[in-house]
Amino acid sequence: MIDKRFDKNDYTKKPLEIEEYESCTFVNCDFSNSDISDVVFMECEFENCNLSMVKLNKTAFRDIKFRNCKMLGLRFENCNQFGLSVSFESCILNHSTFYNLKLKKTSFKDVKLQEADFTGCDLSGSLFDNCDLTKATFESTNLEKADFRTSLNYSINLESNRIKKARFSLSGIQGLLDKYDIDIDLHN
Repeated sequence: MIDKRFDKNDYTKKPLEIEEYESCTFVNCDFSNSDISDVVFMECEFENCNLSMVKLNKTAFRDIKFRNCKMLGLRFENCNQFGLSVSFESCILNHSTFYNLKLKKTSFKDVKLQEADFTGCDLSGSLFDNCDLTKATFESTNLEKADFRTSLNYSINLESNRIKKARFSLSGIQGLLDKYDIDIDLHN
């Protein structure tokens, strides 16, 4: 399927057909709790879609843009990792996992990533612009050259992650020192 627009489709009742979708746009579609395993998406856009709790076994996301999407509890580590390339803008990705994925230079703009799991992930060069990372897990994560300057509520253990040349704001320094249980007064 090439260059097709899907508008207000409800895939909770009738599943999306397993095939390749190239340069397609999905707008206001409900995929929640559906199974899109083995589907290949290339250069597609998802806008205002609900993808919460979708099954992603061997799903391919190649150069995909998600905007204003609700994406609770997704297990991206189950995706086909060949060519995996995604970006997120104004999305809710709470409770999603990215375990051991290579997501270099991924863009997260205005994204809620509460309790997201980035364990073992390569996020080098990624942008976290105005993201809420409350209780997000970073363990054995490559964050080299990642930019967290405008994000908040992160807690990153400096000793168990690679953070060379990562960028943080002074107001976010607390999130790098949480492990030490110290109080930092930024007003002096």
